[in-house]
Amino acid sequence: MFKNKIFLLFLWVLLLSNSLIFGQMSLGKNAEVSILTCGEGNELYSLFGHTAIRIKDDINALDVVYNYGTFDFSTENFYLKFVKGDLRYFVTATTYNDFFNEYVLENRSIYEQKINLTDLQKQQLFERLNHSLESEEKYYTYKFIDRNCTNMVVDKVNQTLGQNCIVKTTEKDLSYRQILYPYLRNHFIENLGIMIIFGKKVDDNGEKLFLPNQFMESLKTTKLYGKPVSEAPKLILKAEAQSQTTSLWNNFYAFTLVFLLIVLTRKTWIYLTLFAIFGLLGTFLSLVGWYSYHAEVAWNYNTLLFNPLLLALIYCYWQQNFVWVKRFTQIGIVMLMALVVILLDKPNLVMFLPMILSMLLMLFYFLRKSNRALLPTVK
Repeated sequence: MFKNKIFLLFLWVLLLSNSLIFGQMSLGKNAEVSILTCGEGNELYSLFGHTAIRIKDDINALDVVYNYGTFDFSTENFYLKFVKGDLRYFVTATTYNDFFNEYVLENRSIYEQKINLTDLQKQQLFERLNHSLESEEKYYTYKFIDRNCTNMVVDKVNQTLGQNCIVKTTEKDLSYRQILYPYLRNHFIENLGIMIIFGKKVDDNGEKLFLPNQFMESLKTTKLYGKPVSEAPKLILKAEAQSQTTSLWNNFYAFTLVFLLIVLTRKTWIYLTLFAIFGLLGTFLSLVGWYSYHAEVAWNYNTLLFNPLLLALIYCYWQQNFVWVKRFTQIGIVMLMALVVILLDKPNLVMFLPMILSMLLMLFYFLRKSNRALLPTVK
């Protein structure tokens, strides 16, 4: 008798799994579809939150979450693929309990927003999601702004509604860079890195709906044929308040102090070392803008600060060619001043000032050295 029950249970699970995979299950009339908006985490990949779709059907004992934000760290050449922009993300399905418990462990909030769909639309969305699991749609090439976990969910819901009625309604007058900046306010080094590697595109007007919180807020006011598309979001998991611990090094003041100490050393070899670091970083930024499919890293004006020409300056100084040392320092100073003009309306101007001012002082140091070296020649 016990073995028969085990067999029946196994058969039921198998049938349920097949139904999920091939989308053959018919949802009950009281099935619910909702958008899950998850709060920010402490890891770099989770700083901007997350979006997922939940489908709950008590009649079929179904409660599943579809997640378009899955990636595999064990992917061969993971970091090269991520930088190039051809890393494949994929959709997964998991039980709601597993999804919920994961966010409990990470101490991240979850908001749930039920979508007002007809029974037919619920079934269509359910089948679309399951089709994604077992077709080429399962994989997609991740793009930070244009194709991520939020974009993919928005597209699926809009397809189900029959028109692109869910559009961005918040932060319309801000650039992508301005939108992202507050998310990183407690992560100075991470913010600095992102502001350095992102190029001109993130200064465009942020019209794309690409962040989970934007989706939640936009969904609150979206209507179709005069009726709300969703119910008001409900907090179903509240993150526990944590005391903010200030890092001794991951902050603006420590960063500024480092550059101040470097400038005050007045040591040529220290200045040249920093020039080498900045020059190599500028070379990387130039190459990655050409190499990567990520439009966000192209046309990066930060190369005016992280200037590859600094490597040429080092070479000329080593060769005692002070004519060209002087020329490269002058070019570097002009480029830094141009960068200041570009950054005047950008949120990261203050963040970059310690580097810009330090580089200016060090370039003037080498300009004076080259002028002194050239004086005998002038006579």
